[in-house]
Amino acid sequence: MKCPFDIEDLREAVRVLQQGGVILYPTDTVWGIGCDATNAEAVQRIFDIKHRADAKSMLVLLDGAGKIQGYVQSIPDAAWQLLEVSEGQRPLTIIYPHARNLAPNLLAEDGSVGIRITEEVFSKSLCEHLHKPIVSTSANISGQAAAKTFAQIVPEIKNAVDYICQYRRKDTEEKKPSSIIKVNEDNTIQIIRQ
Repeated sequence: MKCPFDIEDLREAVRVLQQGGVILYPTDTVWGIGCDATNAEAVQRIFDIKHRADAKSMLVLLDGAGKIQGYVQSIPDAAWQLLEVSEGQRPLTIIYPHARNLAPNLLAEDGSVGIRITEEVFSKSLCEHLHKPIVSTSANISGQAAAKTFAQIVPEIKNAVDYICQYRRKDTEEKKPSSIIKVNEDNTIQIIRQ
């Protein structure tokens, strides 16, 4: 099967991420601003670009459920069940307790982190080639509406990042943000966004 994107586009995005840079890239939901999720300085740059309070956490993308355990202390059974039932459905972000091995300023005040497993070909390849989770936050100034297509992203965001991926820039289909469910240690769940 032919690769649907330019491999040089992917390589440049990965190179920028490895050097601590910030990229603008397509995801399985809306366009995202991303960086290496283990790099606190890069995470801080995204907060600055979005004019967002540090107290607000950001989610990360991974390319497979088997990698979650590297970034949370333990995975509640309810989270595994949600991952199973969400396959092939609308993208789902699960907030896990007790994050680890991530930039501290990425986490919520209670130490939790939102993780989404991406099946979208480009963002999945980014994670695979970086060998780390990637921050994924909507490409908008905090408090403004999320850009649902590349064309809706404001120039201030485009000018602030180190690299803008080429893939899917011409898409006109408006994507929706993921559902968000918080799973607690005791397996209780809380729906944050349907």
